[in-house]
Amino acid sequence: MINAKRFLQIGAMIVTLAVSGMASASLTTFKTYVGNYGVSSDGWGGTSQSGTISASVPAGATVVAAYLYSAMYGSAPAMGDVNFNGTNINSWDQEYVNPIPPSLPNYFRTGRKDVTDLVKPTIDGGPGGVYNFSLRESDSRTDGEALIVVYELASLEKSTVAILDGGAALDGDTTTVNFADPIDTTDPAFFAEMRLGISFSCCNQKSNVDVNGNLLTNNAGNWDDGEQQSNGSLITMGGYDDDLLNPNNYTDDDERYNLVPFINDGDTQIKVDTNNPSNDDNIFVALFHVKGEAGFNEPPPNSDVPAPAPLAMLALALFGVMYRRRQG
Repeated sequence: MINAKRFLQIGAMIVTLAVSGMASASLTTFKTYVGNYGVSSDGWGGTSQSGTISASVPAGATVVAAYLYSAMYGSAPAMGDVNFNGTNINSWDQEYVNPIPPSLPNYFRTGRKDVTDLVKPTIDGGPGGVYNFSLRESDSRTDGEALIVVYELASLEKSTVAILDGGAALDGDTTTVNFADPIDTTDPAFFAEMRLGISFSCCNQKSNVDVNGNLLTNNAGNWDDGEQQSNGSLITMGGYDDDLLNPNNYTDDDERYNLVPFINDGDTQIKVDTNNPSNDDNIFVALFHVKGEAGFNEPPPNSDVPAPAPLAMLALALFGVMYRRRQG
């Protein structure tokens, strides 16, 4: 006969096993958009602390969401202010502190701000093309900014846009892209891409990206979107004006990647692993755009497969029923 204490122990084991499948990566899913969506991203950084960041959006599209990221170095006690197109941002919706490098804990700090209301009036109803927004930083320890704009346009293919953010884990991060339907690689319209935002990166310090167990690049990083190779300008963000050629060398790697060459016909999942061997770069955002419906570190939308968290709750509920019956 099992006593109450043993029941509690078993219940804890059940919940632990159910939750163990949950993603523990430091880069975690912030937002997912499924529909007729497109996305623009861009980065800027400079020791001048004043510059321009842009969004490329076609005519007729409407902005669904826009997010500004600001990345700092140097164990700053709080995020510095950033003036975005005339509006001063002195509070952030979310701040992330990254524990790498391990010898200097809290050396990297990243802020995220919803700037949809500041971007939407400029783009909606506009002529389409590239829209520029001014930036001015208040703290010289700010490496730069990244702007992500998600937009909707009826003529676009149904797709999934996902934004993962936080800070790269010391031992690396893993992201799984789970599709609702098997991938048809013969479909000429199929696409799958990833863009990374990395700060405090220069001087041959770089990160690795593996896709489905195969090396995509071991040269992610550098100050591609900075004004010069200097602290306060060391940022790169895979952008709308970067290519999808996947060049694996430090100078030409632009942090925008085509994932299609790593996918087999009929696959239902893409597994992406990132890590920074130098333990001195901050991967603060990963942006994905894939054709079709997909879930990121969880089942795709409308899937019959329960997500890990509901599985844990179900296990706990079942245990509760069992426990009550034993006590009855």
